[in-house]
Amino acid sequence: MRVSRRCHEKDAAVGSRALLLLATLALACGGPDGAPSAAGDVRVVVVTHGQSADPFWSVVANGARAAGRELGVRVEYQAPGSFDLVAMSDLIEAAVASRPSGLVVSIPDGDALGPAIRGAVQAGVPVVSINSGDDVYQRLGVLQHVGQPEYGAGFAAGERLARAGVSRGLCVNHEVGNLALDARCAGLRDALRAVGGSTLVLAVDLADPEDTQQRVLGALTADRTLDGMLTLGPPGALPALAALDASGRSDEVVFGVFDLSPEVLRAVRDGRVLFAVDQQQYLQGYLGVLVLVKYLELGVLPGGGATIPTGPAFVTAETAARVIDLSARGLR
Repeated sequence: MRVSRRCHEKDAAVGSRALLLLATLALACGGPDGAPSAAGDVRVVVVTHGQSADPFWSVVANGARAAGRELGVRVEYQAPGSFDLVAMSDLIEAAVASRPSGLVVSIPDGDALGPAIRGAVQAGVPVVSINSGDDVYQRLGVLQHVGQPEYGAGFAAGERLARAGVSRGLCVNHEVGNLALDARCAGLRDALRAVGGSTLVLAVDLADPEDTQQRVLGALTADRTLDGMLTLGPPGALPALAALDASGRSDEVVFGVFDLSPEVLRAVRDGRVLFAVDQQQYLQGYLGVLVLVKYLELGVLPGGGATIPTGPAFVTAETAARVIDLSARGLR
């Protein structure tokens, strides 16, 4: 893989401490009806499209549960067994029927999940969104969104690949139809288009890593003009990396990855991957619960309900070593 010294840039600063401060300050009011709830009586249900056993989502779940412990509230994490928006809608509706104090949700598709989320709002359940949904949360009646602007993250990743010399990129999408992931590919496309480049989107199924590897290998072999690749999550990164090695083009194709895992970070440290996009998902889980609980207690929202961005930050070869241990502990 071609990596110039110019490409080893320091992490983009996102200001995690500032986000935590924002989430605890009374910057704007608009509180719920009635008196603030006692912390011990609060039950928050977190429903996402990602399973807690998944390396990425386990960190989100860890952040949410840590916030629950520190705040003295009960946190329940739920997700469908696979990416299934109908099953996720059912989980949201069941959670609302159980009358929780509040609901934290991801919104990978506002149209598919909109009825269930609006139903929660109409039932008087306060809702905060995390991870995906920054483009739709307000029209669904959600109080606040905590996460990474996905199109902007894809564009920033594309700019880094372009600076490394990429003119035609392969976007490996493991959940086509997940609007957040589609937006990442769109951002990559537009960033490369701005410098006269182009993008090919490749759909893969992570349920079959061998098939994913073969699809990526086939794309790299069939189109020799591909000189860059971006995967949208760690589960897709490892089969793609194996495909890149098998193609014999690891010195020709610049590789970038969304999200972190110990394996991905070691590849970044060793120079096999140019960067990993860090959306700081621990903060998504943690701040999602924190914002909701403080709203219940005090009737306040940071920034009047504006999106709280947790990324994109970038882990490079210069910074990967210090993040590996945190990732292995489920904190990054």
